[in-house]
Amino acid sequence: MPVKQDLFQSPDYFLVDELLTEEHLMIRDAVRTYVKKEISPIIEEYAQRAEFPQQIVKQLGEMGCFGPTVPEQYGGGGLDYISYGLMMQELERGDSGVRSTASVQGSLVMFPIYAYGNEEQRNKYLPKLASGEWLGCFGLTEPNHGSDPSSMLTTIKDAGDYVVLNGAKMWISNAPYAQVAVVWAKDEEGIVRGVIIERGMEGFSTPTTHGKWSLRASATGELVFDNVKVPKENILPNVKGMKGPLSCLTKARYGIAWGVIGAAMDCYDTALRYSKERIQFGKAIGSFQLQQKKLAEMITEITKAQLLNWRLGVLMNEGKATAQQVSMAKRNSCEIATNICRDARQMLGGMGITGEYPVMRHMMNLESVITYEGTHDIHLLITGLDVTGFNAFK
Repeated sequence: MPVKQDLFQSPDYFLVDELLTEEHLMIRDAVRTYVKKEISPIIEEYAQRAEFPQQIVKQLGEMGCFGPTVPEQYGGGGLDYISYGLMMQELERGDSGVRSTASVQGSLVMFPIYAYGNEEQRNKYLPKLASGEWLGCFGLTEPNHGSDPSSMLTTIKDAGDYVVLNGAKMWISNAPYAQVAVVWAKDEEGIVRGVIIERGMEGFSTPTTHGKWSLRASATGELVFDNVKVPKENILPNVKGMKGPLSCLTKARYGIAWGVIGAAMDCYDTALRYSKERIQFGKAIGSFQLQQKKLAEMITEITKAQLLNWRLGVLMNEGKATAQQVSMAKRNSCEIATNICRDARQMLGGMGITGEYPVMRHMMNLESVITYEGTHDIHLLITGLDVTGFNAFK
């Protein structure tokens, strides 16, 4: 009884759609239609082959999914944060790797160039990134420094008209296909600076990461810098220190908080439909109490997360949201989405591990999403620090 066609119906138990504007709904529905037409029919095959569907880069650019909150004069959408969240929700409903491609491009590459770059940098890079002509990536995590990025070893050293970049970054989404990388490195004084690296610079390479069981349809790689000469005009002039990369991560984590609910909704919708069609012991499995318990808990957690995300979106639009609030939403969404996917997999029995249904692919993807851009435990400690005032990191 495999579901070949994308029959997804969005759950909205508390009529959250009534909190959205007509523009929000139009944007959400446009991305949902795109996912049903272009992503759902191909994504299982690409994930099975562990191959990145490169054609989506241009498509996402045409859809306006790259940098939707960046002003229109630089090629962005000039949209609000709820629109951005809804876009990420719908893309991750298709696949976490597709949402990652858009999240990295908008929040981790375009945002720092817009927020911390100069006018020349904005005009040079943002329109090409917004349209999908160029793909970008973000270099912060290193082989030995993940949750503690301030201990990074990548350096830039002054050499007159340029700086020399040395080091390596790891677990970098989009890296193998990126034309541009926003990289964070320490200068001679130990201060973290952002630099824009372009493919083709001598000594810069992006080896692909192989053997992933998660995000298999997403391109992941390393960034390796061997005495790369970077023109000084490629340094982001308007930020110094960890504020730069951490503010980018706050924006991306916001997108993740919305995105993973899309994956959860897809698993819930799949399990609900399956429960009505799968007959065991002479009746649909949805009529058994234990299966109803799973479904009732799924829709409850999805609804709570939808309301949390909506409120966070309002605060983002008003400029009131804190990084700590974004951390809470990211952690909550990832936890409930992961649990929902696992329960849905159980409900589907053996069919749950096959590519005939999206559940196992979502499950594997979320094992990465619950870890990247702040692990589950790190976000718990961020909340703990915020409410107690005690720093458990040191």
